[in-house]
Amino acid sequence: RQEQKVVCHLQTEFVRSARAIGVLWAICTLCLAIIEVVILVQPSWIGTADTGRYHPAAPSGTLGLFEVCIESDWPVLDCRGGLSSLSPLPSFQSVAVLVGVSLWTVWTSLLCLCLFRFCSAATVYKICAWLQLTAGFCLALACLLFPDSWDSPEMRSLCGHTVSSFSSGTCSVHWAYILAILGVLDAGILATLAFVLANRQDALLPPETKDSNDRSNHQPADVCIMSA
Repeated sequence: RQEQKVVCHLQTEFVRSARAIGVLWAICTLCLAIIEVVILVQPSWIGTADTGRYHPAAPSGTLGLFEVCIESDWPVLDCRGGLSSLSPLPSFQSVAVLVGVSLWTVWTSLLCLCLFRFCSAATVYKICAWLQLTAGFCLALACLLFPDSWDSPEMRSLCGHTVSSFSSGTCSVHWAYILAILGVLDAGILATLAFVLANRQDALLPPETKDSNDRSNHQPADVCIMSA
């Protein structure tokens, strides 16, 4: 009887810890999904540096995957393109596609959380982990291809004629590109955590608990969870 109480206590603590970490992982996944949306729609991947006193006639503005925004005499930026047209800038089409695929896989991993009602937790975590790993890979590839696409008419109109691949001319990277790099790290960490949660569903339980579960057809687990 005493052994059964120890088994129930260990099992209850394991379930509580797994649930707490799983909730934290799900919240961070939602944050990553929101970050991906911001990365895709914001025209702040690259922008002009503060060179107004040296080149007064030089344009000032920012550039994203779908539009170029240049400052004008009006309070509102003069933007060309936009997400409403669903057509990225020609030189950044491959980058936009990769970011879009990354966005889709992250939101799919969020929708897969509904599978907890139908599948084992380990299976759901593994599915989400592979999706997040794919999202991180696509986003990393987009971050690598973006500087290679700088030699374009849109970049030259904003950053001068000294622009070339991996050389931004008078411009510098802005916060959306930095956020994309952080998104790669976030996706990698979340995927690793999901793999760990999946593999530890059984590994963290002591052998006595597993044997007890096998002999009693998981009845002790149900009792422990109900008592928690």
